[in-house]
Amino acid sequence: MPKEISIEVYGTDVICASCVNAPSSVDTYEWLQAAISRKYQDQPFSITYIDIEKPQTEAHRQDYAQRILDDEFFYPLVLVEGEVVGEGYVQLKPVYKELEKHGFQAAE
Repeated sequence: MPKEISIEVYGTDVICASCVNAPSSVDTYEWLQAAISRKYQDQPFSITYIDIEKPQTEAHRQDYAQRILDDEFFYPLVLVEGEVVGEGYVQLKPVYKELEKHGFQAAE
């Protein structure tokens, strides 16, 4: 069984101005959680939503939040085990590809 994989979704309540018709950051977080749970049943992962407008206690989260605020990335920004796999209008294929690199297998 693969180790628990960490997924982080960075965003804010305000929808990204550059991401026309994209879902909100929270909607993306909830959608990813449901989609990953369905496709990779019984495979351990944690998914965390990080609000970029709130103070962060962990240095790497503070760094990514600041980089989004500095317009280096669009939000929502999705990381799997520290690798950026999507930003702005997030798609499932790159997320799934990164999870499979870490040993995830689709449920039969």
